[in-house]
Amino acid sequence: MAVDILILNTAVADFRSRLFAFADELVGPGGLAKCPTKDMPPYTQDQYRQWIQEGLATTGGPGNSAPLMARAGLRVAVGVNLGKGDFDGLDAQGRFFQDGLKANGVDMSATCVHPDLPTGTTYIYEKTGDERGGIAYFPNANNDFDFDYFKKAVKRLAPKIVYYMYSGLSDRGDANGGRDLADFIKWCRAQGAVTIVDSHTLTGDPQALIDSRKPVPEYALLEPLLPEVDIFFTSSDEAMMIGNTIGMGREWRAFLEADNCVFFLNALAHRFWKPERRTRLFGVTVSNGAYEKHITPDGQATEPHKTESRYMAGEVIDLVGAGDSFRAGLITYIACNLDAFADGSMDFSQAVQMGNLFAALFIKAPLHDRYSNIRPYAGMLHAVQSGKQYATLDELMQELNT
Repeated sequence: MAVDILILNTAVADFRSRLFAFADELVGPGGLAKCPTKDMPPYTQDQYRQWIQEGLATTGGPGNSAPLMARAGLRVAVGVNLGKGDFDGLDAQGRFFQDGLKANGVDMSATCVHPDLPTGTTYIYEKTGDERGGIAYFPNANNDFDFDYFKKAVKRLAPKIVYYMYSGLSDRGDANGGRDLADFIKWCRAQGAVTIVDSHTLTGDPQALIDSRKPVPEYALLEPLLPEVDIFFTSSDEAMMIGNTIGMGREWRAFLEADNCVFFLNALAHRFWKPERRTRLFGVTVSNGAYEKHITPDGQATEPHKTESRYMAGEVIDLVGAGDSFRAGLITYIACNLDAFADGSMDFSQAVQMGNLFAALFIKAPLHDRYSNIRPYAGMLHAVQSGKQYATLDELMQELNT
């Protein structure tokens, strides 16, 4: 049966603990880094299983988005590489990832079991107080993303939307300077799917990189990709690093955030939107909402527009996955209004507000139950269309529950 959304790449189990002080040593104090499999600490599979049972693990990548969309009522499939092992054919991390997504109604039939590499694993050093610990990401099986294998999944599942997570985190997925991924996205569009790709570069000090105006090699992978993809959203920090990498030549700190977002989106559109009759939607997420710019099949492009979140109230539990959950809400709205997206008549501000809503509900949910706030699409749409500014999370949840 056809699915609404197929999400590809970057399956990962995230482990958080005070035990992982080695992450600071490996990536620098408070840093982030993509690390080779050979440098993984020699923890046993039984130890991973114990940490999972103790609640020290969460699912990353598609785990931050697929269950949200499935809980909203969409048919969602995930195609990823997981490591082979003794837990019903998977290693402990892979079993945790697959079971967690299946428990939330996600189709995992496109899973590829890698015979040699373990499931992607991240170690997050949880320091006491406000000090930030290191984050060591080991892509492992994610590094061997096989486009031919997942083309078969696209043909079998016939998704309305194909979402690739992320450019910049897979050696094989990013091969040939990003042109392999660009060709795959173009092929998916030829199959009738709307396409979205996001980018991710692990860097310990984004502010220093932004101020240095130095290029970040992983963002150069976007050059062949952005002309092909239908939807692209990035964070405001990443936007500035992307701008530095592709030669926008802007002194970002001399301008307000709003001016930078507008400049960035207009520059991307000028450079990467070819004259063709299809809808394109690019955006930048900020702390209290998102900017979007779109073009319709008749060639009419809008000026960048900000949709401010109406769901800021409530305590933030964890910001990890905020961008992924935002895109989950955005994609959910588009999947439910696909014809209107295709002809350019969709309410793009409502789509962004749905992204704001999903993100707010996700980052305010407890770590042991990160999907618990998501409700069926009809209730979420009611909250988006109500126009209300919710004073508390309880008030918002009460609205969604009715």
